[in-house]
Amino acid sequence: MIRSLLIAASLCALSVGAAQAAPAYPDKPVTLLIPYPPGGSADMLARPLGAELQKKWGQPVVLEYKPGAGGAIASAQLARVKPDGYTLLMVLAAHAINPSLYPSLPYDTRRDFAPVSLVATLPMLVAAPLSTPASTIPELIAYGKSHPGKLSFASAGNGNTSHLAAEMFKSQTGVDMMHVPYKGSGPAVVALLGGEVSLMFDSISTSLPQVQAGKLKAIAVTGEHRSPLLPDVPTVAESVPGFVVNGWYGVLAPAGTPPEVVNALSRAIADAVALPALKQQLAGYGYETVGSTPAEFAGHIDRELETWKKAVEVSGAKLN
Repeated sequence: MIRSLLIAASLCALSVGAAQAAPAYPDKPVTLLIPYPPGGSADMLARPLGAELQKKWGQPVVLEYKPGAGGAIASAQLARVKPDGYTLLMVLAAHAINPSLYPSLPYDTRRDFAPVSLVATLPMLVAAPLSTPASTIPELIAYGKSHPGKLSFASAGNGNTSHLAAEMFKSQTGVDMMHVPYKGSGPAVVALLGGEVSLMFDSISTSLPQVQAGKLKAIAVTGEHRSPLLPDVPTVAESVPGFVVNGWYGVLAPAGTPPEVVNALSRAIADAVALPALKQQLAGYGYETVGSTPAEFAGHIDRELETWKKAVEVSGAKLN
């Protein structure tokens, strides 16, 4: 009897010791991969988010930029890393576009990743040079139909959300517009400012300063409702029912990451984006913070895969 009690006590001590020895997550720096160069809309969100997580955890959050192939290079890297929660990836809508855009990818979009959180959404802005002969969506549609082939739109590249959103608009309205792709949003906005194209479906965070400076005009926003930053600018859906396109930003971990780590990450992100100071800062750029659960983000990705598959089919875009 005494021997049994001693054994039980020893086992209990070992169990307690093991629990005490297990480090709390995170106990070392966390790397957040960013699939685009510094200075873009992903960076504008990732920097303040990373700063808040760093405060909460007491561990560095290191932003590592891995641009290229619409985010596919960074996604491929994440799919190969150890699934321990110490390497994460911020993904954009391109993550749901790429499976339809590229004939093959070095990863499976559903199987190789663990969704953590939908962090925020960001509507697009239909922006135009002051010289464009339309200032509203109805005027744009009327002009496009009475002047076939006269309208052109810039994009940040073939298969980019700025390209596919315009293709969706063409499909739903029957307006003929010529696509002019550029190598990134920066050159596309420069062309827009120079009047080389008629309009662009661009991220509100990048076009808004030019609108506020009076260098571009805001025709409409593409979200479900008007942007608080441009309350007098209507949504596209007010003239084209059902047309809603939002950019979005989420965090993924590699598949196989322990569920308790994924859930801890999700809660930490939700807590961060709910902070009034961070929420206000991001709202100033046009972001609408979310902070979803892993299951909610997984469902969002599934819906987006179907939405963008149809958009790619309509556009005919394919990349090697």
